[in-house]
Amino acid sequence: MAHDTEEAPVLFAYDGSDYAQNAIQRTARELRPGRRAIVLTVWQLLGSFPAASLAIRLPEDLAGMVAEEAQKVAGEGANIARRAGFEATPVVEEGDPVWQHIVDAAERFDASLIALGSHGRTGIGAVLLGSVAAAVARHTDRSVLIVHRPPADAAA
Repeated sequence: MAHDTEEAPVLFAYDGSDYAQNAIQRTARELRPGRRAIVLTVWQLLGSFPAASLAIRLPEDLAGMVAEEAQKVAGEGANIARRAGFEATPVVEEGDPVWQHIVDAAERFDASLIALGSHGRTGIGAVLLGSVAAAVARHTDRSVLIVHRPPADAAA
């Protein structure tokens, strides 16, 4: 399979969180420097603003504002990846479910590896919110690296 070669890019699912930053840095320790990387940020308009379903007046260009912020987040992730030794390109997509966009992007870019941070939700949070990392791992035949919070951080 082509996506098993070292020439194929790594796809980072990046949401701007400390978990996503940690995933980039930890993945860099496992791979050779200079690998190509796609840093994907997926945004959702209504998912970002749960109150949108209420009778609240939202700014007319809310989608544009959220898309612009997503571009900044993806750019930040690409910069982190570059500092970690990757040749990184930021990519932004809109849609739901997030996991599907990650899986589809991995296919489109023929990624050899999908790397993402786990927010570590358990209990009711995991049931209600689900796990993007778990869904990605279930729905792709590509290798998935789920980076968990470092032990030092978990104790804090």
